[in-house]
Amino acid sequence: MILRLIRDTASPLSKGGGGGLGRGLVGRLFIDGTLFCTTLERRGVEILALWYTVSVTMSPRFKRLLPIVNSVPGRSGIRFHVGTQPKHSSGCILVPDRETETCLTQTLLQAQQHETIYLEIIDPKAPAPLYDSPCPAHERVQDPLRLPLQRGRVQSGEQDGDKRIA
Repeated sequence: MILRLIRDTASPLSKGGGGGLGRGLVGRLFIDGTLFCTTLERRGVEILALWYTVSVTMSPRFKRLLPIVNSVPGRSGIRFHVGTQPKHSSGCILVPDRETETCLTQTLLQAQQHETIYLEIIDPKAPAPLYDSPCPAHERVQDPLRLPLQRGRVQSGEQDGDKRIA
């Protein structure tokens, strides 16, 4: 399963506006290419735009099963959980309500029983990653949103054998 979080740097909230919510970074979460929900992260403590794996485990803080982002460089305990303002997070990825959180958790819990769950975070304004780490599953995934490359981004209309660096 592929989760893709695309940060929206053009959002008024991402620019510091948004009716007092300030310093938030809005994103859109896709599951296997289908829009699932919007997300919110606290600017300045968001995780790097890289590939990660995700699993569902018991959260000691929230006392319930929640998705956790694994192997975040220099960080631990980065989870998806409900929150409506950036201050509700110290680095986690917030989803808009408890119903969405529960649905995401149940979807991922079922998926992790038979496949690895990958998360790609895309930040249009972020510099290129320090190291190149394409998704290990990209060979079997044909996603119209964006295919991982060695460097750069896929240009529209390209096929696997015709990848040009943007």
